[in-house]
Amino acid sequence: MMPVDVEMSISESLESGEEDIPDEAQLQQWAERACLSDDQLVTSVRIVSSDEMRELNNTWRGRNKPTNVLSFPMQSPDDVDLKILGDLVLCAPVINVEARQQDKPVHAHWAHMVVHGMLHLQGYDHVDDQQAEEMEALEIRILEQLGFDNPYLESAYQG
Repeated sequence: MMPVDVEMSISESLESGEEDIPDEAQLQQWAERACLSDDQLVTSVRIVSSDEMRELNNTWRGRNKPTNVLSFPMQSPDDVDLKILGDLVLCAPVINVEARQQDKPVHAHWAHMVVHGMLHLQGYDHVDDQQAEEMEALEIRILEQLGFDNPYLESAYQG
């Protein structure tokens, strides 16, 4: 596991009262654990409102609704020491609502979304069953290393 330099920004459009947003140190820890490369990497993490996420999701995926996380991978030249992995955009209201709806600790769901997004930045996807199983297995392993339960077990956080 190599260090990942996380550059965090919070959208001005985000409600000032939005709670349960992880701090940069937590994002850094989760991103580093999800890094499967031996390269020194840098990524930006932007935390946005539902409106901003809806615009991004509509522009880039043709879906006019907010989503929990979007990943924008980048290709760095091979001859540079510091590789730009890409950008993660996380929607605080969606992540927080999903956590409550799924009876999960909010920070566990945030960690899952960061890990999920980081894996996308590294080329993992879930467009077919085999890819989904591989990606989910990695997410489960990484989250367990971080001290979180399997996010795919419905009863993981209940009773």
